[in-house]
Amino acid sequence: MKKYLGLFGLFSIAAALIGFLMYQRFSHQELWGMRPLFLFIFIWGALSSLGAIWWRKNEGSNLRFTLSSSAGLLLAIGFPDTLIPFPFFAMVGFVPLLVILDMPNLKRRQIVGHAFNAFLIWNYITTFWVANTAFLAGVFAVVVNSLLMTLPILAYFELKKKMPRLAAVGFISSWLTFEMVHFHWDLAWPWLTLGNSMAAFPSMVQWYEYTGVFGGSLWILVANWLLFRVWDKTKERSITFRHFLPTLGWILLPIGASIFIYNTYEEEGDSRQIVLIQPNYEPHYEKFAVPEFQQTKEIIALCREVVDRETDFLVLPETVFGIMERGSIRNEPAIQELERLLVDFPELNIITGVSAYEFFEPRSGNIPSTVRQEMSRDGNYVYYEILNAAIHLKNGQEEVPLYRKSKLVPGPEIFPFKEILFFMEPLVKSLGGTIAGLGTQKVRSVFGDESGKVAPIICYESVFGDYVTDYIKKGAEALIIMTNDGWWDQTPGHLQHLRFASLRAIETRKGVARAANTGISAFINSRGDLVAHTQYDEAIALKGSLPFNDKVTFYTKWGDIIPRVALLITGILILNLFSKRRF
Repeated sequence: MKKYLGLFGLFSIAAALIGFLMYQRFSHQELWGMRPLFLFIFIWGALSSLGAIWWRKNEGSNLRFTLSSSAGLLLAIGFPDTLIPFPFFAMVGFVPLLVILDMPNLKRRQIVGHAFNAFLIWNYITTFWVANTAFLAGVFAVVVNSLLMTLPILAYFELKKKMPRLAAVGFISSWLTFEMVHFHWDLAWPWLTLGNSMAAFPSMVQWYEYTGVFGGSLWILVANWLLFRVWDKTKERSITFRHFLPTLGWILLPIGASIFIYNTYEEEGDSRQIVLIQPNYEPHYEKFAVPEFQQTKEIIALCREVVDRETDFLVLPETVFGIMERGSIRNEPAIQELERLLVDFPELNIITGVSAYEFFEPRSGNIPSTVRQEMSRDGNYVYYEILNAAIHLKNGQEEVPLYRKSKLVPGPEIFPFKEILFFMEPLVKSLGGTIAGLGTQKVRSVFGDESGKVAPIICYESVFGDYVTDYIKKGAEALIIMTNDGWWDQTPGHLQHLRFASLRAIETRKGVARAANTGISAFINSRGDLVAHTQYDEAIALKGSLPFNDKVTFYTKWGDIIPRVALLITGILILNLFSKRRF
């Protein structure tokens, strides 16, 4: 007991020291970098030490805790740009949890506890950087997501007890159902979708053009189950090499097919020259400290350094310019400066992210729930909607086309379940917030002209594969991603976001031009290769070319078939739990 108390004290002191250093940096308007990760490690160590005292008389608890912690660590290592990123660890990450679930006489609370421990480790090691945006909100997001991940494990536990013959189906379909739900509700957070684990190795998942990332999730889940069955054979001491053959075949055959596709694939379409602008204004403090006219001057200077008469598209990142009224965009000084470029380069297409607002007339009816109400100086109420948007500037336009970002980040951009939690509005307003969220649109838009059409994808939207295919169905021939990844400082967050763009390229077989305000701007070909990129924390203009094509992949046409089937299977299995006659 004294040993564990000593460890608790040591970890607590370390956590307090890291917390103090973070507070010091915050008070000096400095970013935290990797410090939240170390804070979590020390807090987890302190709580685990207390837990060891609490459970020391519970037989097998230390073994189960070690197994669940190993599961979390393996899943984290298997994710891009964390620790020692090696995606094949994800193929064994669930095995320690499955071993725990195979132990006799475990109660539900024990299952939930060990699963939560595993997923908390996985979530925090891979996405601790969310806390750099807003600390408490980031911690809340990690904890809630870890709890949500325990639900498919608990569902598998119940299915395994009552329908043991369908245990494998229950495990795989439950997890895929969870991942699908995480793409389509107010708390959408598909960042840790298992198929994303392969994002740093596009040559191994060229078959995503048929399955999307859920094909990768299925691949990883089945591999985990097969390896678990191999482990089960070791208890009988009857393990031979032939027991590994199904697992090796399942893992290696898709890789072999993918490498063949990768090496024989040829880019389709005619190339277009594109210039990407990376202004590099740190979004927490610097963006609001530097006057907008100075930012605009520096951005235009970057543009003029590289843009020439051969340039087809000039792309600027998300919310690069301050808030402007939807109906008078052309009156904004920054937009007028950009339009002067069109005088010198009349064939140029300019695509940029903007913060905007749009007024509504209350008598018009059908006012969206995202509309806000405020009293103006003259005592009358005004109704308006805030937008995170992209606009397209081109010679000869009567009106500036505008696309509204429509996959919103839970918390900063959308208040989850506001129809149910409407009673929290007074509290949220008292804290200076709003439950209105941002304005969206129901269908996707494309920008361009006879030189080509592009998908204006804004930041978080690039994580949603099936969503991105809607741009292709509207005629997009290439993908433009506008983002701002500086919220997370120089942590794995901006690298992971960059990697996911490679998966969108493979799924749609479209080239990607990615403009980051702060982060990494890049060109990615339709094989998912990073062709050219900037460095983090540099102000630069990057010129490159991408082939534009009208190819429609199987995945673009049919979308996420795999999770839809999993949802159906899971529903049938859960209904069968309540039936007297089971499968």
